[in-house]
This record gives sequence, C-alpha cells and structure tokens, in this order.
Amino acid sequence: MTIRPTRRTILGTGSAVALLAGCSKYGDSDNSSSQAASGSPSDSPSSTASATASGGAAAGPELAKTSDIPVGGGTIFKDEKVVVTQPEQGEFKAFSAVCTHQGCTVSTVSNGTIDCPCHGSKFRITDASVATGPATRPLPAEKITVEGNSIRLG
Repeated sequence: MTIRPTRRTILGTGSAVALLAGCSKYGDSDNSSSQAASGSPSDSPSSTASATASGGAAAGPELAKTSDIPVGGGTIFKDEKVVVTQPEQGEFKAFSAVCTHQGCTVSTVSNGTIDCPCHGSKFRITDASVATGPATRPLPAEKITVEGNSIRLG
C-alpha cells in the first residue's frame, strides 16, 4: 500500500523550506561575514563603516565624489546596494542598502535617517542603528575608502 502525501503536507513542507531559506539569507551569516571583514567581532557597525585613508590594498570602483554626499545626509547607490552617509563634515560612513527587516532596498536618506519604503523602518545615518521599526537589527556596515575627494567601495 502506497501512502500519498496530502496537499496540506506538501504546502506545509514547501512553506517551511522557503522560511528557512529566507532566514539563512538574513541571519547570523551576515553578521559573521561583516565581523570577519572588520577583523574583530567586537567592532561596532560605526567603526567598521568609517572611511579609511588608503595606503594599503587597492580600493574598488569610485562610488562618488565627497562633494556628492550631503553633510547630515547620504546617497543610496542602488546598483552596489550601498548607502554612503556624511553625519558630520568630512566623516563618511557606508552601510548595506538592504533593509534587515525583509530585504527591501532603502529608498531615501532624510532628517538624519536612512528610510525603507516597504514597512517604514528607519536607520540612523551615524551608525545604521534602528531609529524606527519594524526592523530590529542595524544595517550591516560596508567598507569604503576616501582618497582626496573620491569615495571608493572597499
């Protein structure tokens, strides 16, 4: 006698697989990769996002000129999925442009926050910490290099 799965069993299994796949994309693996890139798990997002003066490894392609990033605001680079902010004159930071709530790309930077259009999450431009939920985790830091008036990824 062959036991055939019911429609409910198939749908339940498919939903569980989809849920696990979504969790693995935005779970602890993101934190470990950003910690590995920063060199220390105790580094805060703001310290890893700070721009560095390059003297070592070559940085990636130019994202923008420093004059393109407004003081007290920021600019979103959708193709690179990065947002670069300038909380204070000459202080540049970079974060993932992918919201930690459900993976939408943030859409604006205004009034000191990086804003997600999907569910209203807002992140502070200084350290990408959550200013308004539903997101509960900050945006992951990205590395940038500032050389003269050029901002480069990496």
